[in-house]
Amino acid sequence: MGDLVIGARSGAGEPEGTGGRAARSAETAVPSASAEDAAAQSADGHGDGTGDAPPPLPGDPGPADGTEEQPPRNERKPRSFWKELPILIGIALVLALVIKTFFVQAFSIPSESMQNTLQVGDRVLVDKLTPWFGAEPERGEVVVFHDPGGWLGDEPTTESSNAFVRGVQDVLSFVGLMPSDNEKDLIKRVIAVGGDTVECEGEGPVKVNGVALDEPYIYAGNTPCGTKPFGPLKVPDGRIWVMGDHRADSLDSRFHMDQPGGGAVPVDDVIGRAFVVAWPVNRWSTLPVPDTFDQKGLAAAVPAVPAAAGAVGAVALLPLVRRLRNRPDRDRRS
Repeated sequence: MGDLVIGARSGAGEPEGTGGRAARSAETAVPSASAEDAAAQSADGHGDGTGDAPPPLPGDPGPADGTEEQPPRNERKPRSFWKELPILIGIALVLALVIKTFFVQAFSIPSESMQNTLQVGDRVLVDKLTPWFGAEPERGEVVVFHDPGGWLGDEPTTESSNAFVRGVQDVLSFVGLMPSDNEKDLIKRVIAVGGDTVECEGEGPVKVNGVALDEPYIYAGNTPCGTKPFGPLKVPDGRIWVMGDHRADSLDSRFHMDQPGGGAVPVDDVIGRAFVVAWPVNRWSTLPVPDTFDQKGLAAAVPAVPAAAGAVGAVALLPLVRRLRNRPDRDRRS
């Protein structure tokens, strides 16, 4: 509806006898129901154009231009995909950084020291979560650890010569989406842990606490001792004795016995256990602990000496125990 004029038109009076106009004037002198409604809406602030338009009355033809009035829309337009993309990328990078720091990290195999278990170029995933809960490496596990000092020497890294490519690699390796090429880390198999006695004479086999290991994972054509027999020696507490599966091509604990710890690696330098070969796809496989490390007596050999000492002590105390048992009888006789 348009603007409504209530009451007679102002200006000069109308001549008598014009009944039609007088009748219209009389009719308009009394506001109709629709006029009162319009006035009420105007008083409420809905008729000044600042509020919602009043609902159409029955029979109202609608707007003069013939278009239908649309209800106001309060819904927000969806954000553009290109505006959300940087946010999604940022969230993904943060999640990747958290996963790499606390859960899993990828590492690349740079050498042949773990053949045939691992090949050059393999990508392995390393469990970094369990060490946070105090778990220590166990015999038979394949672990990644920092260079304890002097193991890699001046071995060159494999960084790209292209500055842009190197920058991208650094960013992706920082968040854990790509193995780092400039970190000096090593990967070997744990053969013995702190407190174990390990040895390998002649052509082997390797013995841990006097128990011979059957090692099917050794590179074909290699002997268990390789070119470096050793021991017997005791692994210090808080350290591990590590060896590569390719015994003839692995500078492992055997070649660093002149260093602190006698070649054993500090547990604090261990990053985590490699548990799966993730890349390339045709090389996908898990890295379980071999059955040879589940032999009976392998770990039980360590407490055998304290048990024997306890037995000797019990035999030595036997006469004293008998004397104490017989003493009440003598007291009663007296």
